[in-house]
Amino acid sequence: MGRKRGFLAEVNRIAKASAADARRRESEAHRKQVAAQREVEQARNREERALAQAKKAAESERKRLEKEAKAAHIAAQERRVEELNAQLEAVYDDLENLLEATLDVDDFVDLESLRSSAEHPSFPYPELEQAVPVPDHPDPPSPKLQLPEKPIGVGKLLDLGRHARATKRAREVYAEAKKSWEQECRKAEAERQRLTQETTAANRDREKKLKLALEEYLEERSQRDQEVAEKNAHLDKLIANLGYAIPEAIEEYIDIVLSNSVYPDHFSVDYEFEFSPDLGELALTVLIPDPQTIPSIKAYKYVKAKDEIASTNLSLKAARDRYTSVCHQVAIRSLHEVFEADRRGLVRSISLTLGTNTIHPATGLKTLIPFVGVGAERDTFLQFDLSSVVPSATLEHLGAALSKDPTKLLAADLSGIRSSG
Repeated sequence: MGRKRGFLAEVNRIAKASAADARRRESEAHRKQVAAQREVEQARNREERALAQAKKAAESERKRLEKEAKAAHIAAQERRVEELNAQLEAVYDDLENLLEATLDVDDFVDLESLRSSAEHPSFPYPELEQAVPVPDHPDPPSPKLQLPEKPIGVGKLLDLGRHARATKRAREVYAEAKKSWEQECRKAEAERQRLTQETTAANRDREKKLKLALEEYLEERSQRDQEVAEKNAHLDKLIANLGYAIPEAIEEYIDIVLSNSVYPDHFSVDYEFEFSPDLGELALTVLIPDPQTIPSIKAYKYVKAKDEIASTNLSLKAARDRYTSVCHQVAIRSLHEVFEADRRGLVRSISLTLGTNTIHPATGLKTLIPFVGVGAERDTFLQFDLSSVVPSATLEHLGAALSKDPTKLLAADLSGIRSSG
Protein backbone atom coordinates (compact mmCIF):
# COMPACT_ATOMS: atom_id res chain seq x y z
CA MET A 1 0.00 0.00 0.00
CA GLY A 2 3.01 2.29 0.38
CA ARG A 3 3.50 5.08 -2.15
CA LYS A 4 6.58 6.99 -3.09
CA ARG A 5 5.87 10.70 -2.93
CA GLY A 6 5.33 12.13 -6.40
CA PHE A 7 7.28 15.02 -7.87
CA LEU A 8 4.45 17.53 -7.57
CA ALA A 9 3.85 16.47 -3.98
CA GLU A 10 7.52 16.83 -3.10
CA VAL A 11 7.79 20.29 -4.66
CA ASN A 12 4.66 21.33 -2.81
CA ARG A 13 5.94 19.87 0.48
CA ILE A 14 9.20 21.84 0.27
CA ALA A 15 7.31 25.08 -0.35
CA LYS A 16 4.91 24.43 2.52
CA ALA A 17 7.76 23.42 4.85
CA SER A 18 9.47 26.76 4.18
CA ALA A 19 6.26 28.62 4.97
CA ALA A 20 5.67 26.59 8.13
CA ASP A 21 9.23 27.19 9.28
CA ALA A 22 8.72 30.92 8.81
CA ARG A 23 5.58 30.75 10.98
CA ARG A 24 7.44 28.83 13.69
CA ARG A 25 10.17 31.49 13.70
CA GLU A 26 7.48 34.02 14.55
CA SER A 27 6.15 31.97 17.48
CA GLU A 28 6.53 33.06 21.11
CA ALA A 29 8.39 29.86 22.00
CA HIS A 30 10.92 30.51 19.27
CA ARG A 31 11.44 34.11 20.39
CA LYS A 32 12.13 32.86 23.93
CA GLN A 33 14.60 30.34 22.56
CA VAL A 34 16.45 32.96 20.51
CA ALA A 35 16.55 35.34 23.48
CA ALA A 36 17.93 32.59 25.72
CA GLN A 37 20.61 31.72 23.16
CA ARG A 38 21.63 35.36 22.99
CA GLU A 39 21.90 35.59 26.78
CA VAL A 40 24.00 32.41 26.88
CA GLU A 41 26.46 33.89 24.41
CA GLN A 42 26.65 37.16 26.33
CA ALA A 43 27.23 35.33 29.63
CA ARG A 44 30.00 33.23 28.08
CA ASN A 45 31.67 36.35 26.70
CA ARG A 46 31.59 37.96 30.15
CA GLU A 47 33.13 34.84 31.69
CA GLU A 48 35.90 34.71 29.09
CA ARG A 49 36.73 38.40 29.58
CA ALA A 50 36.88 37.98 33.35
CA LEU A 51 39.20 34.96 33.08
CA ALA A 52 41.46 36.79 30.65
CA GLN A 53 41.67 39.81 32.97
CA ALA A 54 42.41 37.57 35.95
CA LYS A 55 45.42 36.07 34.20
CA LYS A 56 46.87 39.51 33.50
CA ALA A 57 46.01 41.12 36.83
CA ALA A 58 48.31 41.71 39.74
CA GLU A 59 47.98 39.35 42.71
CA SER A 60 46.07 41.97 44.69
CA GLU A 61 43.30 41.97 42.09
CA ARG A 62 43.39 38.30 41.15
CA LYS A 63 40.91 37.12 43.76
CA ARG A 64 38.41 39.79 42.85
CA LEU A 65 38.65 38.96 39.15
CA GLU A 66 38.46 35.22 39.81
CA LYS A 67 35.31 35.84 41.82
CA GLU A 68 33.89 37.82 38.92
CA ALA A 69 34.84 35.00 36.53
CA LYS A 70 33.09 32.45 38.75
CA ALA A 71 29.97 34.61 38.90
CA ALA A 72 30.06 34.97 35.13
CA HIS A 73 30.41 31.17 34.79
CA ILE A 74 27.40 30.60 37.02
CA ALA A 75 25.43 33.14 35.01
CA ALA A 76 26.43 31.38 31.79
CA GLN A 77 25.28 28.02 33.16
CA GLU A 78 21.99 29.54 34.30
CA ARG A 79 21.45 31.13 30.89
CA ARG A 80 22.24 27.76 29.31
CA VAL A 81 19.53 26.19 31.46
CA GLU A 82 17.11 28.86 30.28
CA GLU A 83 18.06 28.11 26.69
CA LEU A 84 17.52 24.36 27.15
CA ASN A 85 14.18 24.93 28.82
CA ALA A 86 13.15 27.31 26.05
CA GLN A 87 14.03 24.65 23.47
CA LEU A 88 12.04 22.10 25.46
CA GLU A 89 9.09 24.49 25.73
CA ALA A 90 9.15 25.03 21.95
CA VAL A 91 9.07 21.27 21.31
CA TYR A 92 6.22 20.69 23.77
CA ASP A 93 4.35 23.67 22.38
CA ASP A 94 4.55 22.10 18.92
CA LEU A 95 3.30 18.74 20.21
CA GLU A 96 0.42 20.25 22.15
CA ASN A 97 -0.84 22.12 19.10
CA LEU A 98 -0.53 19.58 16.29
CA LEU A 99 -4.26 19.65 15.62
CA GLU A 100 -4.75 23.36 16.17
CA ALA A 101 -1.91 24.15 13.75
CA THR A 102 -3.98 22.93 10.81
CA LEU A 103 -7.39 24.35 11.64
CA ASP A 104 -6.73 27.84 10.29
CA VAL A 105 -5.30 26.42 7.07
CA ASP A 106 -7.44 25.64 4.04
CA ASP A 107 -6.20 22.19 3.06
CA PHE A 108 -7.64 22.41 -0.44
CA VAL A 109 -4.85 22.50 -3.03
CA ASP A 110 -5.42 24.61 -6.12
CA LEU A 111 -3.50 22.50 -8.61
CA GLU A 112 -3.09 25.48 -10.93
CA SER A 113 -0.87 27.02 -8.22
CA LEU A 114 1.61 24.21 -8.87
CA ARG A 115 2.11 25.26 -12.49
CA SER A 116 5.71 26.18 -13.21
CA SER A 117 7.61 28.49 -15.49
CA ALA A 118 11.26 28.06 -16.30
CA GLU A 119 13.66 30.47 -14.66
CA HIS A 120 16.94 30.81 -16.47
CA PRO A 121 20.08 32.41 -15.04
CA SER A 122 22.01 34.89 -17.12
CA PHE A 123 24.76 33.61 -19.39
CA PRO A 124 27.61 33.01 -16.91
CA TYR A 125 30.45 34.10 -19.22
CA PRO A 126 29.46 37.50 -20.67
CA GLU A 127 33.15 38.38 -21.08
CA LEU A 128 33.39 35.79 -23.87
CA GLU A 129 30.85 37.76 -25.88
CA GLN A 130 33.19 40.76 -26.08
CA ALA A 131 35.84 40.69 -28.82
CA VAL A 132 39.41 41.16 -27.66
CA PRO A 133 40.54 44.56 -29.05
CA VAL A 134 43.92 44.98 -30.72
CA PRO A 135 46.17 46.91 -28.32
CA ASP A 136 47.04 50.41 -29.51
CA HIS A 137 50.68 50.76 -30.53
CA PRO A 138 51.09 54.04 -32.48
CA ASP A 139 54.14 55.31 -34.31
CA PRO A 140 56.46 57.52 -32.29
CA PRO A 141 56.06 61.26 -32.90
CA SER A 142 57.91 62.41 -36.02
CA PRO A 143 60.91 64.73 -35.57
CA LYS A 144 60.64 68.41 -36.45
CA LEU A 145 63.20 70.39 -38.38
CA GLN A 146 64.32 73.17 -36.08
CA LEU A 147 66.18 75.79 -38.20
CA PRO A 148 67.94 78.71 -36.54
CA GLU A 149 66.45 82.11 -37.01
CA LYS A 150 68.15 84.28 -39.63
CA PRO A 151 70.11 87.18 -38.20
CA ILE A 152 68.89 90.63 -38.97
CA GLY A 153 70.27 94.15 -38.72
CA VAL A 154 73.76 94.44 -37.24
CA GLY A 155 73.71 90.72 -36.41
CA LYS A 156 73.53 89.91 -40.06
CA LEU A 157 76.76 91.91 -40.65
CA LEU A 158 78.51 90.15 -37.77
CA ASP A 159 77.25 86.64 -38.65
CA LEU A 160 80.41 85.58 -40.47
CA GLY A 161 78.76 82.32 -41.67
CA ARG A 162 77.54 81.15 -38.27
CA HIS A 163 73.91 80.98 -39.41
CA ALA A 164 74.81 78.89 -42.43
CA ARG A 165 76.77 76.46 -40.29
CA ALA A 166 73.98 76.25 -37.71
CA THR A 167 71.46 75.64 -40.47
CA LYS A 168 73.57 72.89 -41.92
CA ARG A 169 73.96 71.29 -38.50
CA ALA A 170 70.25 71.52 -37.85
CA ARG A 171 69.51 69.76 -41.11
CA GLU A 172 72.06 67.05 -40.27
CA VAL A 173 70.48 66.52 -36.82
CA TYR A 174 67.04 66.38 -38.41
CA ALA A 175 68.20 63.82 -41.00
CA GLU A 176 69.65 61.58 -38.27
CA ALA A 177 66.46 61.93 -36.17
CA LYS A 178 64.29 61.15 -39.17
CA LYS A 179 66.34 58.07 -39.94
CA SER A 180 65.97 56.88 -36.33
CA TRP A 181 62.26 57.72 -36.44
CA GLU A 182 61.75 55.68 -39.60
CA GLN A 183 63.47 52.74 -37.91
CA GLU A 184 61.19 53.12 -34.88
CA CYS A 185 58.18 53.30 -37.17
CA ARG A 186 59.19 50.03 -38.82
CA LYS A 187 59.53 48.47 -35.35
CA ALA A 188 56.12 49.86 -34.39
CA GLU A 189 54.57 48.38 -37.53
CA ALA A 190 56.13 45.01 -36.77
CA GLU A 191 54.81 45.21 -33.21
CA ARG A 192 51.34 46.11 -34.50
CA GLN A 193 51.40 43.11 -36.78
CA ARG A 194 52.49 40.88 -33.89
CA LEU A 195 49.74 42.26 -31.64
CA THR A 196 47.20 41.84 -34.42
CA GLN A 197 48.20 38.21 -34.88
CA GLU A 198 48.05 37.57 -31.14
CA THR A 199 44.68 39.29 -30.88
CA THR A 200 43.33 37.33 -33.84
CA ALA A 201 44.47 34.08 -32.19
CA ALA A 202 42.97 35.17 -28.85
CA ASN A 203 39.65 35.95 -30.52
CA ARG A 204 39.64 32.59 -32.29
CA ASP A 205 40.20 30.92 -28.91
CA ARG A 206 37.52 33.13 -27.34
CA GLU A 207 35.04 32.27 -30.08
CA LYS A 208 35.66 28.55 -29.56
CA LYS A 209 35.11 28.89 -25.82
CA LEU A 210 32.04 31.05 -26.44
CA LYS A 211 30.58 28.46 -28.78
CA LEU A 212 31.07 25.66 -26.25
CA ALA A 213 29.77 27.76 -23.37
CA LEU A 214 26.70 28.85 -25.36
CA GLU A 215 25.98 25.27 -26.39
CA GLU A 216 26.17 24.17 -22.75
CA TYR A 217 24.09 27.12 -21.58
CA LEU A 218 21.41 26.60 -24.24
CA GLU A 219 21.33 22.88 -23.48
CA GLU A 220 20.73 23.61 -19.80
CA ARG A 221 18.01 26.09 -20.74
CA SER A 222 16.44 23.49 -22.98
CA GLN A 223 16.56 20.91 -20.20
CA ARG A 224 14.88 23.30 -17.78
CA ASP A 225 12.24 24.17 -20.35
CA GLN A 226 11.65 20.50 -21.01
CA GLU A 227 11.40 19.66 -17.31
CA VAL A 228 8.90 22.46 -16.77
CA ALA A 229 6.94 21.43 -19.86
CA GLU A 230 6.83 17.82 -18.65
CA LYS A 231 5.76 18.89 -15.18
CA ASN A 232 3.03 21.15 -16.54
CA ALA A 233 1.90 18.44 -18.95
CA HIS A 234 1.70 16.05 -16.01
CA LEU A 235 -0.26 18.68 -14.10
CA ASP A 236 -2.65 19.12 -17.03
CA LYS A 237 -3.20 15.38 -17.15
CA LEU A 238 -3.73 15.23 -13.39
CA ILE A 239 -6.30 18.05 -13.48
CA ALA A 240 -8.15 16.40 -16.36
CA ASN A 241 -8.11 12.93 -14.77
CA LEU A 242 -9.19 14.32 -11.44
CA GLY A 243 -12.13 15.91 -13.23
CA TYR A 244 -13.11 12.42 -14.39
CA ALA A 245 -12.50 10.96 -10.89
CA ILE A 246 -9.78 8.60 -12.14
CA PRO A 247 -8.58 6.66 -9.04
CA GLU A 248 -4.89 7.21 -9.79
CA ALA A 249 -5.50 10.96 -10.04
CA ILE A 250 -7.42 10.94 -6.75
CA GLU A 251 -4.51 9.17 -5.07
CA GLU A 252 -2.00 11.64 -6.49
CA TYR A 253 -4.10 14.57 -5.30
CA ILE A 254 -4.29 13.01 -1.83
CA ASP A 255 -0.51 12.59 -1.98
CA ILE A 256 -0.16 16.33 -2.64
CA VAL A 257 -2.62 17.16 0.14
CA LEU A 258 -0.76 15.05 2.67
CA SER A 259 2.57 16.50 1.56
CA ASN A 260 1.04 19.87 2.49
CA SER A 261 0.67 18.71 6.07
CA VAL A 262 3.96 20.01 7.37
CA TYR A 263 4.89 18.90 10.87
CA PRO A 264 7.72 20.21 13.08
CA ASP A 265 11.22 19.09 12.11
CA HIS A 266 11.51 17.07 15.30
CA PHE A 267 8.27 15.18 14.56
CA SER A 268 8.19 13.52 11.16
CA VAL A 269 4.97 11.97 9.86
CA ASP A 270 4.64 9.68 6.86
CA TYR A 271 1.70 8.09 5.09
CA GLU A 272 0.66 5.02 3.19
CA PHE A 273 -2.72 4.91 1.50
CA GLU A 274 -4.90 3.33 -1.13
CA PHE A 275 -8.18 4.55 -2.58
CA SER A 276 -11.06 2.19 -3.36
CA PRO A 277 -13.22 3.81 -6.07
CA ASP A 278 -16.05 1.30 -5.64
CA LEU A 279 -16.47 2.21 -1.97
CA GLY A 280 -15.18 5.76 -2.21
CA GLU A 281 -13.02 4.86 0.76
CA LEU A 282 -9.45 5.79 1.52
CA ALA A 283 -7.44 3.26 3.50
CA LEU A 284 -4.93 5.53 5.23
CA THR A 285 -2.01 4.53 7.43
CA VAL A 286 -0.33 7.35 9.34
CA LEU A 287 3.17 6.67 10.67
CA ILE A 288 4.45 8.77 13.58
CA PRO A 289 7.75 8.70 15.49
CA ASP A 290 8.46 6.03 18.10
CA PRO A 291 7.48 7.16 21.63
CA GLN A 292 11.13 6.95 22.67
CA THR A 293 11.95 9.80 20.28
CA ILE A 294 9.65 12.17 22.16
CA PRO A 295 11.43 14.10 24.96
CA SER A 296 10.64 12.83 28.44
CA ILE A 297 12.39 15.66 30.29
CA LYS A 298 10.27 17.93 32.43
CA ALA A 299 12.85 20.66 32.94
CA TYR A 300 16.55 21.44 33.25
CA LYS A 301 18.21 23.01 36.28
CA TYR A 302 21.68 24.11 37.28
CA VAL A 303 23.17 22.39 40.32
CA LYS A 304 25.66 24.93 41.64
CA ALA A 305 27.29 22.57 44.15
CA LYS A 306 28.28 20.13 41.37
CA ASP A 307 28.60 22.77 38.67
CA GLU A 308 26.49 20.68 36.34
CA ILE A 309 23.23 20.95 34.44
CA ALA A 310 20.79 18.26 35.49
CA SER A 311 17.31 17.37 34.33
CA THR A 312 14.15 16.07 35.89
CA ASN A 313 11.96 13.67 33.98
CA LEU A 314 8.26 13.80 33.38
CA SER A 315 6.20 11.37 35.39
CA LEU A 316 5.25 8.21 33.52
CA LYS A 317 1.66 9.43 33.44
CA ALA A 318 2.60 12.83 32.01
CA ALA A 319 4.78 11.23 29.32
CA ARG A 320 2.02 8.74 28.48
CA ASP A 321 -0.62 11.47 28.34
CA ARG A 322 1.52 13.65 26.04
CA TYR A 323 2.29 10.86 23.56
CA THR A 324 -1.29 9.61 23.65
CA SER A 325 -2.49 13.15 22.94
CA VAL A 326 -0.08 13.33 20.01
CA CYS A 327 -1.53 10.09 18.58
CA HIS A 328 -5.09 11.33 18.90
CA GLN A 329 -4.34 14.80 17.51
CA VAL A 330 -2.56 13.44 14.43
CA ALA A 331 -5.36 10.96 13.75
CA ILE A 332 -8.02 13.70 13.84
CA ARG A 333 -5.79 16.08 11.88
CA SER A 334 -5.24 13.53 9.10
CA LEU A 335 -8.97 12.86 8.74
CA HIS A 336 -9.67 16.60 8.70
CA GLU A 337 -7.03 17.45 6.11
CA VAL A 338 -8.14 14.84 3.58
CA PHE A 339 -11.85 15.56 3.95
CA GLU A 340 -11.41 19.35 3.83
CA ALA A 341 -9.10 19.21 0.81
CA ASP A 342 -11.52 17.00 -1.14
CA ARG A 343 -14.13 19.60 -2.05
CA ARG A 344 -15.80 17.33 -4.59
CA GLY A 345 -16.45 14.67 -2.00
CA LEU A 346 -14.71 11.91 -3.94
CA VAL A 347 -13.47 10.37 -0.67
CA ARG A 348 -16.69 9.43 1.09
CA SER A 349 -15.03 7.66 3.99
CA ILE A 350 -11.63 7.01 5.53
CA SER A 351 -10.40 3.92 7.29
CA LEU A 352 -7.43 5.19 9.27
CA THR A 353 -4.71 3.37 11.14
CA LEU A 354 -2.15 5.38 13.09
CA GLY A 355 0.95 3.82 14.59
CA THR A 356 4.69 3.57 14.46
CA ASN A 357 7.16 1.30 12.74
CA THR A 358 9.40 -0.02 15.49
CA ILE A 359 10.89 -3.14 17.01
CA HIS A 360 8.09 -5.25 18.44
CA PRO A 361 8.91 -5.99 22.08
CA ALA A 362 7.56 -9.54 21.79
CA THR A 363 9.15 -10.62 18.51
CA GLY A 364 12.15 -8.33 18.12
CA LEU A 365 11.07 -7.70 14.53
CA LYS A 366 10.39 -4.31 13.00
CA THR A 367 6.67 -4.01 12.56
CA LEU A 368 3.81 -1.56 12.51
CA ILE A 369 2.27 -1.20 15.94
CA PRO A 370 -1.13 0.49 15.65
CA PHE A 371 -2.16 2.97 18.33
CA VAL A 372 -5.37 4.22 16.69
CA GLY A 373 -7.81 2.57 14.35
CA VAL A 374 -10.89 4.48 13.23
CA GLY A 375 -13.41 4.72 10.43
CA ALA A 376 -14.99 8.08 9.59
CA GLU A 377 -17.70 9.10 7.16
CA ARG A 378 -17.22 12.38 5.36
CA ASP A 379 -20.64 13.92 5.99
CA THR A 380 -20.57 13.10 9.69
CA PHE A 381 -16.99 14.20 10.31
CA LEU A 382 -17.31 17.54 8.53
CA GLN A 383 -20.08 18.53 10.94
CA PHE A 384 -17.62 18.52 13.87
CA ASP A 385 -16.20 21.79 15.23
CA LEU A 386 -12.62 20.65 15.71
CA SER A 387 -11.60 23.90 17.41
CA SER A 388 -13.65 22.82 20.43
CA VAL A 389 -13.18 19.05 20.57
CA VAL A 390 -11.14 16.81 22.83
CA PRO A 391 -9.44 14.51 20.29
CA SER A 392 -9.74 11.39 22.45
CA ALA A 393 -13.46 12.02 22.90
CA THR A 394 -13.89 12.55 19.16
CA LEU A 395 -12.19 9.24 18.42
CA GLU A 396 -14.32 7.44 21.00
CA HIS A 397 -17.41 9.04 19.45
CA LEU A 398 -16.34 7.60 16.09
CA GLY A 399 -15.97 4.14 17.66
CA ALA A 400 -12.19 4.10 17.38
CA ALA A 401 -9.92 1.38 18.71
CA LEU A 402 -7.30 3.00 20.94
CA SER A 403 -4.10 1.73 22.52
CA LYS A 404 -4.27 1.65 26.31
CA ASP A 405 -0.67 2.82 26.52
CA PRO A 406 1.17 3.67 23.29
CA THR A 407 4.32 4.55 25.24
CA LYS A 408 4.61 0.86 26.08
CA LEU A 409 3.96 -0.03 22.44
CA LEU A 410 0.64 -1.64 23.31
CA ALA A 411 -1.28 -2.15 20.08
CA ALA A 412 -4.88 -1.14 19.64
CA ASP A 413 -7.30 -3.96 18.92
CA LEU A 414 -8.26 -3.13 15.34
CA SER A 415 -10.81 -5.93 15.19
CA GLY A 416 -13.18 -3.69 17.10
CA ILE A 417 -13.11 -0.80 14.61
CA ARG A 418 -16.53 0.33 13.50
CA SER A 419 -16.80 0.14 9.72
CA SER A 420 -16.64 3.45 7.97
CA GLY A 421 -18.62 2.27 5.01
